[in-house]
Amino acid sequence: MNIPTPHIEAKVDEIAKTVLMPGDPLRAKFIAENYLEDVKCFNQVRNMLGFTGTYKGKRVSVMGSGMGMPSIGIYSYELFNFYDVDNIIRIGSAGGMADDIKLRDIVIGMGASTNSNYAVQYQLPGTFAPIADFGLLRKAVEAAERLNIKTVVGNVLSSDPFYNDNDETNALWKKMNVLCVEMEAAALYMNAARAGKKALGIFTISDHVFTGEALSSEDRQNTFRDMMEIALEVAYEQ
Repeated sequence: MNIPTPHIEAKVDEIAKTVLMPGDPLRAKFIAENYLEDVKCFNQVRNMLGFTGTYKGKRVSVMGSGMGMPSIGIYSYELFNFYDVDNIIRIGSAGGMADDIKLRDIVIGMGASTNSNYAVQYQLPGTFAPIADFGLLRKAVEAAERLNIKTVVGNVLSSDPFYNDNDETNALWKKMNVLCVEMEAAALYMNAARAGKKALGIFTISDHVFTGEALSSEDRQNTFRDMMEIALEVAYEQ
């Protein structure tokens, strides 16, 4: 028995088969308090809050991932491999890169390019392409359509550095039609692939890398609700 783990104190059957994963543990708390019923907190280790409740009668969990691929790599690995979670849906903010990506747009990450060496551990004889589960992706698009929420589907960048010393980096990724930049999806997608599980990333554009535009904290809270509701609808259908 591998549970509790060093990072998650939940007991057997305290975590649902589908987990929503924002980076910020306080956003996990917000979702639990505003969208779930019969909520129970299953994790407080390192203040990485995790909750299980029901959404429209369906059991769903939500837990913070922290920032960056090493952090989500740990939590998603333990959820997939030790707690037998089947689906993880990352819900987070991202910086727009493409010219036609605007503030408040919701991007669904079909693929996650990366500048990380995370895949080196697999000793593959080539370059691995981290991609989302198509079933989860299709349900997210359909849920957004039902909710009358516009989404854009495409490639995102999962970056290790937040402050990059190379000023040309973002422009180079933009030339390859990468829609936005975030910091976690590639590791999540790789962990899911290795474990034979399913993963998806849904992102709200909170700022734009090239225009300098950015949402206020109030705008972020209101806009992020759309992303949360899409993810909850996908979780409900699992």
